[in-house]
Amino acid sequence: MPTAARLTAAMCLAVLAGILSKMIIPLMPENTQFGYFIPINVALGLLAGWTVMGPRASRGITAGINNGLTGVFILMLWGLATHSVREMLKKALLRRYDGMGEALIASISIAAEYFMVIATLPIAITVIVGGALSGVITNLVNRRYPSDMAALF
Repeated sequence: MPTAARLTAAMCLAVLAGILSKMIIPLMPENTQFGYFIPINVALGLLAGWTVMGPRASRGITAGINNGLTGVFILMLWGLATHSVREMLKKALLRRYDGMGEALIASISIAAEYFMVIATLPIAITVIVGGALSGVITNLVNRRYPSDMAALF
């Protein structure tokens, strides 16, 4: 069911995903073809905010911070998984793997490589501060526009 908290969480994580994408691009090798990198990450931010953060919006600053950090952790996890599988599929279409098991293991090693590239202090600070702010904003919107009608009376 659409709520103001879900919409707010989705928008907050989408904006955060766009900011993080712009910060990650210079960290990658020069010959990297990014293609749909930013739109995929923004879509993942919308999805993570809508499905993970929005329904968990509750009252209180601590709950909001925890919710935001959970949401941004899920966003990063889904982003790493999506882009590593996408890279593995590109290599699989060039017949670089002998079997499906080798390709799946390669996607895990690609995700680990991507994680090592993006594991920098500016990215970590942006993830933590952005996640905490997203969670607090989502909770404030949930308090102002509650999803259940019983809270209105």
